[in-house]
Amino acid sequence: MPAGPYDDLIAHLVRSTPLNAGEAARVVAEVVGYFAEELPEFVRRRHAELKNRGLTNDQIFAVVAAELAVRRVAPPQQSARQLRRMVYG
Repeated sequence: MPAGPYDDLIAHLVRSTPLNAGEAARVVAEVVGYFAEELPEFVRRRHAELKNRGLTNDQIFAVVAAELAVRRVAPPQQSARQLRRMVYG
């Protein structure tokens, strides 16, 4: 069986959590997918999630900008106007 790029991480999760190998692999795949999301898709998804929680656009764009700033590989800082354009075109 060929080794995958995250086998070491999966093995670490199995050793350090109650997850079995299949569960750990699914968690790793989910996290990798989350961080692979392109900037416009992330902004649109988070806007929709926060809008459903009842936040206003001003609140939403402040939250999204703060979240983007602390991502593992942070994109260049985006203004509220740039974020709004990603959502509304």
